[in-house]
Amino acid sequence: MAPPPILSLALPSETGRVLSIQSHTVQGYVGNKSAVFPLQLLGYDVDPINSVQFSNHTGYPTFKGQILNGEQLWELIQGLESNDLLYYTHLLTGYIGSVSFLSTVLKVVNKLRSVNPKLRYVCDPVMGDEGKLYVPPELVSVYREKVVPVASMLTPNQFEAELLTNSRIESERDGREACNILHAAGPSMVVITSINIDGNLLLIGSHQKEQGLSPDQFKIVIPKIPAYFTGTGDLTTALLLGWSNKYPNNLEKAAELAVSSLQALLQRTVNDYKTAGHDPQSTSLEIRLIQSQDDIRQPQIKFRAERYA
Repeated sequence: MAPPPILSLALPSETGRVLSIQSHTVQGYVGNKSAVFPLQLLGYDVDPINSVQFSNHTGYPTFKGQILNGEQLWELIQGLESNDLLYYTHLLTGYIGSVSFLSTVLKVVNKLRSVNPKLRYVCDPVMGDEGKLYVPPELVSVYREKVVPVASMLTPNQFEAELLTNSRIESERDGREACNILHAAGPSMVVITSINIDGNLLLIGSHQKEQGLSPDQFKIVIPKIPAYFTGTGDLTTALLLGWSNKYPNNLEKAAELAVSSLQALLQRTVNDYKTAGHDPQSTSLEIRLIQSQDDIRQPQIKFRAERYA
């Protein structure tokens, strides 16, 4: 009988091992298709679990595929555990469509932390945008009451931050206060990835380095590109995970690198569609992820953080 294989996790990793539980599409770049490759480019070992497998994202006229349920997710975790393969430095989650699946994700967090108590859980609490919910309403309270307390980093958009804090964000001060509320509930790092204030688009980041201390807070002004893209939120959270782990005490720099990568990719996407004779404002655009790998691996910082006093 052949000896068991040498475990890949026994080999040292300079960066980390990420378990990424997100959606998957055969064609296009959303969910794991948008997150795994960038993290690999940044040097991470990434093990994806696909919460759904669809032919394409749901913005198309039709889609086909399968949905993983909570029992099936737990079965995969048990398979990893039975072979001593559950050591991860990071857990990354994105869109989750049901309370039962999210409840199983919480079990996964506990299981992974029983193996590695230092596991960092990076959560993009995908619930909606611009006042519209994408998920069943009952998910909101589960995120607020059970997920936020166990997360290490949260990356909500403006609407999601409002849902999680039961507040309205109509100014930069409101955004900073929402970060403070979320810190008090659990995560040491909060990045509100997009806030519209008086026609300006901002990212607001906040890092509470020790409990009880005031967090370091900053903003990055983001240019508005007149087009609609898919997969950008998933990519942004992956980049924030990747760079914040490389610069654990400098969330500002991590955000600068993530935003600069993303903006270079989006501009390339728009330019490529124009070159091909398409109007970028006529439809949602599939991001040019593979063509932008140099911008992911070695971004030129063109967007700077401004620290709040």
